[in-house]
Amino acid sequence: MPRFALAVEFVLIFVAMPLAYRFSPVRIPVLPLLWVVSGYALWQLLRDPAFDHSRLWNIGALPGKLPAILGIFAVVAVIIWAGVHWFAPDLEWSFVRHRPVFWAIVMVAYPVVSVYPQGLLYRAFFFHRYQALFADHWEMIVASAAAFGFMHLIFRNPLAVSLTFAGGLLFAARYAQTGSLAASSFEHALYGCWLFTVGLGQYFYHGTIATVGSMLRK
Repeated sequence: MPRFALAVEFVLIFVAMPLAYRFSPVRIPVLPLLWVVSGYALWQLLRDPAFDHSRLWNIGALPGKLPAILGIFAVVAVIIWAGVHWFAPDLEWSFVRHRPVFWAIVMVAYPVVSVYPQGLLYRAFFFHRYQALFADHWEMIVASAAAFGFMHLIFRNPLAVSLTFAGGLLFAARYAQTGSLAASSFEHALYGCWLFTVGLGQYFYHGTIATVGSMLRK
């Protein structure tokens, strides 16, 4: 695919679509849109003979990286908890305390319906499809994280954008290091589930979770 066409596709998917969603007067659930775009990414990867299909999972790379993943997570989790405890005590454990059943559902469903499709789009597809647009390994990692953080402007708060950019650096670096969407997605799920658990989930969901919540209340 010519570089110009790749650049146009990149801008449409990772810049224009989040902006259009952010400023749309109609608030629609975000997950179906994520699935459609991730489905396009998966279709492109599967039809590309140059793509190594094992990267779509590659669970064998995870065990050797678990100590590093869990060690970094333990430190960051404490820092995030301390920030909530000191600066937003009303939010601390609020999801678990007020909606324990729904919290449990999110803990199980979130890695499957949200984390993996995001990893597919922002790691596997991004790294393979757009490698011609970036000079080296680290540019790819930063660009992936920037696109990942930029997408979260749809949640209309700076905390979501800043935290996901930082997380995006970690998840992209893990994918680049391991060639494993399983390892990267596992790490992503740890942080996402922790943010929901510790009380910051309200900054990271949109119409889909609100809709599910209203259904559960009926």
